[in-house]
Amino acid sequence: MEYRKLPKGNERISILGMGTSSIGAAGEKEAREVMAMALEQGINYFDLASADAVPFSAFGQEIGGCRKDVYFQIHFGADYHTGTYGWTTNLESIRRSIDWQLNALKTDYIDFGFLHCIDAESDLQKVQENGVLEWIKELKKQGVVRHIGFSSHTPAVAEKILDIGCMDMMMFSINPSYDYSHGDYGIGKVDERMALYRRCEAEGVGISVMKAFSGGQLLQAETSPFGCPLTEYQCIQYALDKPGVLTVLPGVRNRTDLQKILGFLNVSEEEKDYSVIGNFAPEDADGICVYCNHCQPCPAGLNIGLINKYYDLAKAGDSLAKEHYGKLEKKAEDCIHCGHCETRCPFHVKQIRRMEKISGYFG
Repeated sequence: MEYRKLPKGNERISILGMGTSSIGAAGEKEAREVMAMALEQGINYFDLASADAVPFSAFGQEIGGCRKDVYFQIHFGADYHTGTYGWTTNLESIRRSIDWQLNALKTDYIDFGFLHCIDAESDLQKVQENGVLEWIKELKKQGVVRHIGFSSHTPAVAEKILDIGCMDMMMFSINPSYDYSHGDYGIGKVDERMALYRRCEAEGVGISVMKAFSGGQLLQAETSPFGCPLTEYQCIQYALDKPGVLTVLPGVRNRTDLQKILGFLNVSEEEKDYSVIGNFAPEDADGICVYCNHCQPCPAGLNIGLINKYYDLAKAGDSLAKEHYGKLEKKAEDCIHCGHCETRCPFHVKQIRRMEKISGYFG
């Protein structure tokens, strides 16, 4: 397993986490077996926005003495009092739900306490006016919540939540389909979504990725907006390559699904290569560097993706990006204008022109 460090903390989070939206249908015994396999294989990050109540008691029984090695992402607004998932912004309902979730998990603290499913500005207004956000902040002061985060599908709303200034983590839907405005949650254009990812990285807000397969639509030719199916591994790599991303959370139904996901750690780079989407990307994606490094190797030795990344981060307000850029052995001004990168870029970025712009920006 590989791990990425939470910017605002010491936690090292597995790049493969686990979603629980579908696992309840398999029953408590299978849920425990899945949890055991995940822990054995180094997965330490679990999202608990489940479709039903099953995973809570199952995981609570399974974690035993390894609680300190497990990170739970718990949602303030996901309600399980009926045994199945419900959504609420009512503070008292949320209090009861959180108490129930902690008891079922046999724990007295929450690693990541999330404002749940804030997709509209009205949702954000409610959790602020109802006192939900203030209660999470109070729990953090008490040590019950270790980190505050939120989940959303809407870039404009996510930006407003980041403006609040107390977020350590964001759960967001990232996949090629949504980034290119296809599907139910393809909200915002590619440049808006990329700007959000860059802002998270610049401000030290980690991203956990939901819906990496677009609800399975990307895995089938008949439902993929690109006209051809992608693999789970291409989708996972796509998400992991985005700025700020720490972990991808595929939903699994059983141990077979989990074993399939874990295969990502052992497949070749060619099997993770998602450059095929460049042939189907819409016009508004053209010219936007997503740091995929399909332009490599550069004849002049430039790390083109990293140069672009530091430039975008600096423009997004990351004060350290210029310093990181300055430490690069080869910089934008070392571009020899050979055009090799432009012939290989699946997103048709005019890198020669961009290197000139970046060189001028950093002086």
